[in-house]
Amino acid sequence: MVVLGSPTPTPLAESPAAVFVLPVQPNILTVETPQDLLRRDASIFIQQRGAGGAQTDLLLRGGTFEQTLVLLNGFRINDSQTAHHNLDLPIPLDAMSSIEVLHGAGSTLYGEDALSGVVDFLTAAPSSSTFRMRGGLGSFGSSEESLLAAMVRPRWSSRLTATHNLSTGFMPDRDYRNQDVSLETWAGSRLGVTDLLLAASDRAFGANQFYGPFNSWERTKGWFASLRQELGPHTVAAFGYRRHTDEFILLRNNPSIYENNHIDGSWQASLRHTVPLGAASVLLLGIESDGDSIRSNNLGLHARNRGAGYLDLDIRPATSRWNLSAGLREEIFSGGALSVLAPHLAGSLRLARPLKLRASGGYGFRIPTYTDLYYSDPSTNGNPDLQPEAAWSGEAGFDWSPSRRLALSATGFYSRQHNTIDYLRTPAASGVPASKWNAANLSGLRFAGAETILDWNPSPSQKIRLAWTGLAGKQASLHGLQSEYALNYPVVNFHASWTILCGKGLAFTNELAIAQPYQQPGVPPWNASPYPVWNAALTRNASRLRPYLRLDNLSNTGYQEINGVAMPGRSITGGISIALK
Repeated sequence: MVVLGSPTPTPLAESPAAVFVLPVQPNILTVETPQDLLRRDASIFIQQRGAGGAQTDLLLRGGTFEQTLVLLNGFRINDSQTAHHNLDLPIPLDAMSSIEVLHGAGSTLYGEDALSGVVDFLTAAPSSSTFRMRGGLGSFGSSEESLLAAMVRPRWSSRLTATHNLSTGFMPDRDYRNQDVSLETWAGSRLGVTDLLLAASDRAFGANQFYGPFNSWERTKGWFASLRQELGPHTVAAFGYRRHTDEFILLRNNPSIYENNHIDGSWQASLRHTVPLGAASVLLLGIESDGDSIRSNNLGLHARNRGAGYLDLDIRPATSRWNLSAGLREEIFSGGALSVLAPHLAGSLRLARPLKLRASGGYGFRIPTYTDLYYSDPSTNGNPDLQPEAAWSGEAGFDWSPSRRLALSATGFYSRQHNTIDYLRTPAASGVPASKWNAANLSGLRFAGAETILDWNPSPSQKIRLAWTGLAGKQASLHGLQSEYALNYPVVNFHASWTILCGKGLAFTNELAIAQPYQQPGVPPWNASPYPVWNAALTRNASRLRPYLRLDNLSNTGYQEINGVAMPGRSITGGISIALK
């Protein structure tokens, strides 16, 4: 069952949208961060500045890192200061049950920022009382520890999770220290289920080369609280609050030269009601309200609010092989200064039991972050006159599953963007340094592409997945200027994984990722070379003692996911998990 891209939970096999589901708990020992799991979706290109999840940008289907909406249990996590913090998640990986990724526009159901897609990090109530501890050591002076304690009773359940990981860095000023903790409680009553989540995170990291040729340092802290209450079988009310702080020092060895301190907060409230129509069809009605504010020595003091109403009609005839979903959202910003209509249409047709055709189209939009509007430092200028950006996108594809051992899906997609927000500068010339980056709106940016996923289980003990996404972009002339973000998408992104179950809980996983970026430093577009990254893991997921071994970048590839920011070479991490029930 998937909850993304549909008014109500829907079997993945019947979803008319392209939704990718990443289970977390079966992979808890094979990856270090949620970002490592997201790499398995070939339509996602992860731009990581530092290991350990210190700071990571997410690109989906060629959109910029600001054009994907990040959710936690349906609550917005996108940061109003800067989208560089969108994946600064407040909960540990151990608290998650799955990650769902919606490819394509999703603003009708989820609001702004969902131009190229939506990523929802989901938790779930524990099924049994459990106690789990994990510890490990690795290359570059790294260590990691985690704790999970869950208790289940007839009418309530609760789970506490905490993680800590650090590294002295694979190069000078690339150390990090991360801490996360969350407490979530579920309780049942006559009204329905109550879900209360409290979470906090603290991340400090060396930011060498992150924002230019500076040995910088940065520390972010996040606090998050949410309450979701069922009001009978068809109505859900929810409220969430997020506070995020960012301390940035341009020169770590001389903090007095330049320092920024930002504090932003956001709140959100929603009420959703579903009206059953017949055996399987449903009408969803929803209203939302949210606001954000920032207090910063660089960006100033600002605040804004939004309100939205939306509806979605999901028609699923009980005896038919087709379904159709149509929705419309109106969102109003800050006292009516801006109003946006976002429609969406999706449908699927099952030609035969193993073959389903599907198509969808919609509208996505985003208003600038506070950094886009007001930021200023020695290398970058914001622009208070920026216009909101928007995109129309559409897709069509098929899902074919002739047997339980084989499944193939393929999708073609197209996106046309308007007023894309990017940073431009005059490149360096002989004897003349490059100018500062300046925020601006671009026009005429388009993307067309295709994505395929093949799942094959040649035997009960082997699982093979091949995923490939190809992109072709077209943009208006930049008039000799250099783009910082909009043209950093990969033209080819490939991911292959092979998992072998060896018995007695032993599992060996091989993963190979190959990416060919559109832009590389000093290389003309489309001439950039692809680079491979090979990861492997050996784990034992049985009994109380569960050892694990992770081998990252076994190919020891020297590569950059963001221009000018080197990524770590080969590393090894090993440890043991103790699980009690």
